[in-house]
Amino acid sequence: MSETSQFKLPLVAAAQAQKHVTVNEGFARLDAMAQMRLQSVGVTVPPVAAADGDAFAVPLGAVNAWDGHSGEVALFANGGWVFLTPLQGWRAWVVDEGAYAVFDGDDWHLNLDRFSPYGAGTLGQIIEFDHVITAGASNVTTEGITDSMLVFGVTGRVVSTISGTGLTGWKLGVSGAEDRYGSGLSLGQGAWVRGMTGQPLTYWGGIPLSLTSVGGDFAAGTVRLAIHGLLLEPPRIS
Repeated sequence: MSETSQFKLPLVAAAQAQKHVTVNEGFARLDAMAQMRLQSVGVTVPPVAAADGDAFAVPLGAVNAWDGHSGEVALFANGGWVFLTPLQGWRAWVVDEGAYAVFDGDDWHLNLDRFSPYGAGTLGQIIEFDHVITAGASNVTTEGITDSMLVFGVTGRVVSTISGTGLTGWKLGVSGAEDRYGSGLSLGQGAWVRGMTGQPLTYWGGIPLSLTSVGGDFAAGTVRLAIHGLLLEPPRIS
């Protein structure tokens, strides 16, 4: 056997010359796979300025040095690319997404909590974004709840004080239910929101969040909002 069965680490052969080369390659692979950090699961062009230890999940359509390696993990080590074959159940932190991903035997899935042998998955989701408040009686966020998302609730934090003439508070919700996720909310920096959906609610079609002023109109301020929910991934055919 020339390599280990789990991580495919190269083994030193009897009477092998330059044993340090094989040993160092094994260390480089272990360094990447233990507490794995993938820089991205979507980049298709190998970065020119990669640093030793940088790892990427290679997606379909990858080019140049990654051509023909889709589904593998590209590790930059000793000035070149080394390719690792992930096994079902491998887990990694994806740097550019700020989320964990799990390999289901076919692809990497962000926020995957559970999956079946054919890839049906339960995906916990947190969609977090900052909303800069503009003047007026109400605001609609640019980002929001995604299609087919079952929402447990929305949390938030006032990043910079919400101001406005006569303003006494604000409400958080969606169109048609402007206080679903909070009413009488505070204006000061650091104030928080923890709005639970009375019963978990599935939104069919994407929808933004709405902020509604109370006692006056909004003038300025920034809030950081997080939508907490669940998405379901259907199984593959094969």
